Amino acid sequence: MPIAQPAAALTTSRHAVDAAFAREVAERAGAILLERYERVGEVSYKSAKDVVTEVDHLSEALILGSIRERFPSDGILAEESGEHRGRTHGGRGGRGGAARDGDPDSAEAAARSLASGRSWVVDPLDGTINYANGLPLFCVSVALVVDGCPAVGVVHEPLRGETFWATADGPAMLGDRVLMVSAKDKSTDLVLQLALAGRAVATRARAVRKAVRVTRNIGSSALAFTYVAAGRFDAAIQTAGMSAWDIAAAGLIAERAGAVVTDAEGGPWFDLSRATRAFGCLAAPPAHHAELLRLSRQPRG
Repeated sequence: MPIAQPAAALTTSRHAVDAAFAREVAERAGAILLERYERVGEVSYKSAKDVVTEVDHLSEALILGSIRERFPSDGILAEESGEHRGRTHGGRGGRGGAARDGDPDSAEAAARSLASGRSWVVDPLDGTINYANGLPLFCVSVALVVDGCPAVGVVHEPLRGETFWATADGPAMLGDRVLMVSAKDKSTDLVLQLALAGRAVATRARAVRKAVRVTRNIGSSALAFTYVAAGRFDAAIQTAGMSAWDIAAAGLIAERAGAVVTDAEGGPWFDLSRATRAFGCLAAPPAHHAELLRLSRQPRG
């Protein structure tokens, strides 16, 4: 388990400059979300159950513009506009093969092209359905991925004015406070984020709920997994429907707070080559991860 370091140790992080930039740009994007909260204009449908607002696009434009100005050589993978190549990802830079939900082959190819060097993985508004309906659970997620591994993660929650963040060589933080995952001993005391899908889902959900105190589903993957780092959720389980931008920042923050983070089958939790909306993740304290994985995992065969 990673050992939380004093906040002063952050000054020694090799990613300190990137982390400061990511925090600043996430908070600026959050100001856009806050300004337009409960005054959402046009809402469009990306799929039968997924929506996008004008605020998603405004937030993403601010973040991408800031990255392009500060780090023009870096690649970008963003939820609404897909892959953008920096100068080191295809010559002159600009838009690459966009990672769109309806084209998984294109999404995987776009992600693979960003798997070396520096790339930013951005969700300008996680919890769009919540946001569009006035539910106060949404966030901005910004992560820096270096050679395929998350190096910086920032999740900003505008309504609470909270910025969670971590670097791969430092502790998980809320502002300037070091975070650690829950230390509860008994599984029957656990409060979980739970979103299951797949085979035998009702049976698996009953098994998890029987083992813990209570489950919730707050409608924002990034926020739920970040809350594990702060102990607001003792664990988070989502077995399907996730994309790189849902977990890149939140998974790093949870991991640096001491959680064991895996995909829904127990494997590595981050892989840029995975198709969008195609995988799940589980984050839990070391004492409870294996049992929660056993209860929530889909039956084989």
